[in-house]
Amino acid sequence: MKTVGALQVTTPSEREVALTRVFDAPRRMVFDCYTRPELVKRWAGGPPGWRMLSCEIDLRVGGVWHWVTESPDGQRMGYGGVYLEVVAPERLVSTEVFDEPWYEGEAVSRLEFVEHAGQTTLTTTVRYASQAVRDAVLQSPMAEGMAYGLEQLAAVLRAL
Repeated sequence: MKTVGALQVTTPSEREVALTRVFDAPRRMVFDCYTRPELVKRWAGGPPGWRMLSCEIDLRVGGVWHWVTESPDGQRMGYGGVYLEVVAPERLVSTEVFDEPWYEGEAVSRLEFVEHAGQTTLTTTVRYASQAVRDAVLQSPMAEGMAYGLEQLAAVLRAL
């Protein structure tokens, strides 16, 4: 297990990465911050200095989501997928692929929102096409980027 700030990173299987973070907010609010574009734009822009250019969410099974972010020097990164499961406010399952792929295959992300005593534990489990892809993602700054974004999400939740 690896910890980056308040984010715990584990590898539950040879193809998966699980990222877990607890928020001091009800799960409905955390779920909304993942599914309402006006809220997503407030926290999911990327690393420091990046910004979100667009956020499209068609929240239904078969619906498409697509986000585009931009670095301070103008580099754009787009990614998105298709919702496979939507159980508000408990779970979201979707595919994930980058517009300019930096790893092979399509990933499947499962977000689970579990509330206890007014706090929500968010666990994001991403299953990659192979162990080699998972290991390459683990070597990237993905965990640090997620930790930063989720810290921004915590700030948005405090402000709501």
